[in-house]
Amino acid sequence: MSATPVKAKPSEGAAKQMTLLEALNQALHDAFADDPKVVTLGEDVADPEDGGVVGVTKGLSTKFGENRVRTTPIAEQAIIGAAIGVSLAGYKPVAEIMLMNFTTVAMDMIVNHAAKLRYMSGGQTSVPIVIRTMTGAGFSTGGQHSDYFEAWFAHTAGLKVVAPSTPADGYGLLRSAIDDPDPVLFIENMPTYWTPGEPPPKGHRVPIGKARVSSPGTDLTIVTYSGMANTSLAALKDIAAAGISAEVIDLRTVSPWDQETVIASVAKTGRCLVVHEAVVPFGVGAEIAAVVSERLYGKLKAPVVRVGAPFTPVPFSKPLETAFLVNAPRIAEAAIALVKGKH
Repeated sequence: MSATPVKAKPSEGAAKQMTLLEALNQALHDAFADDPKVVTLGEDVADPEDGGVVGVTKGLSTKFGENRVRTTPIAEQAIIGAAIGVSLAGYKPVAEIMLMNFTTVAMDMIVNHAAKLRYMSGGQTSVPIVIRTMTGAGFSTGGQHSDYFEAWFAHTAGLKVVAPSTPADGYGLLRSAIDDPDPVLFIENMPTYWTPGEPPPKGHRVPIGKARVSSPGTDLTIVTYSGMANTSLAALKDIAAAGISAEVIDLRTVSPWDQETVIASVAKTGRCLVVHEAVVPFGVGAEIAAVVSERLYGKLKAPVVRVGAPFTPVPFSKPLETAFLVNAPRIAEAAIALVKGKH
């Protein structure tokens, strides 16, 4: 089952800027050029099929050949199984699962094989695969095409989970993920594909597990990642209008997450608001809230608060989907209430 194709749009940013989509494409081109063991496979990834549903792999098969860029049948379990197999033979596969909902088809391969083979072999075998997948609500693609399942995979020992929000981080994290000797789930936020930003230098790497302070502040800490990092920054105007200074931390890596950066920030501000697009119950926000509460017990000025989606599948109806989504006004409202003691 495939989503309605969404083709790449040209960058509307300044001449020296780059979109996330362009940055990911450049990262793959550079990785392929630097290491002949890097390969990619997935549905429609070769140029005869337009280089992927949004064009992230565009140009790769033309430049590097279809031996290294393999378009596959619509068979997610087979894609991951093949990626694991070639990784054991010394290659560095980047497997594309078109949409994050479709990772459910390959859960056995991801959780029981990719994440565990190092442990089951006593450290003798590594599985250096990257699983690229995209998701994000806002396009009326419905409940089977828009979910964030990062909490499932963050709960899986042996698997790293990254989720960039900017072009530079997208490039740097993808290069680091390809370098990593263990499996990495690389989550791309579809609504941010065409948002321009500063281009990364060639060969740029972002360390996996290291957060970035996107905006400094003193009254509360907003911990977030993926598309919600940009939405949280958009909320700062309304937060500042209420006389509140908010620090925004973009985790960039969901697992392992940068506890030290988050704890240092919350110790300074005394308040923590966790924002993610996924549903609130049993989400990544719960883990962050638990750790912050444990490590800063007795020092917080208010309970940790989570902002996320309601516990329901993503609606297809546009008005319902809009109500489902976390937006800047909701984040600002929660932040102001947290500081003013009205949470």
